[in-house]
Amino acid sequence: MRAVIQRVSSSSVVIDGETVASIGTGLMILLGIEDGDSAEDVAWLAPKIARMRIFGDEAALMNLSVVDCGGEAIVVSQFTLHASTKKGNRPSFIRAARPEISEPLYRQFCEALSAEMGKPVGRGRFAADMKVSLVNNGPVTIVVDTKAKE
Repeated sequence: MRAVIQRVSSSSVVIDGETVASIGTGLMILLGIEDGDSAEDVAWLAPKIARMRIFGDEAALMNLSVVDCGGEAIVVSQFTLHASTKKGNRPSFIRAARPEISEPLYRQFCEALSAEMGKPVGRGRFAADMKVSLVNNGPVTIVVDTKAKE
């Protein structure tokens, strides 16, 4: 499971002209689910992200988590995070989990992150054509992969 975490001052997801999620200060998380990912990956990743200290404290040092600063989050499923670009110019997505595996894990992750944060988490719509907007604050962008947790 791979997450691209962006610290934002605002973010939104629009589908067919309708805003389905919108936040102020918080995290925009792109989540890629790969073959072999499981509930164990969710259980490790959700608290890791919720507790990641990437927000500024009173001294402008990155010492606060999204929970500490009362921020929000949006999670968007992004199978392209597992693109293989080794051969040719057309990415291969063979490592990305199929929808029957990835959609339930995406939901589990959103629910687990919501529980960690103590508030609802905005979501995209699985397999939809989404327009994602964000203002990256910093910029701060961090990639976390559950395969590299040890």
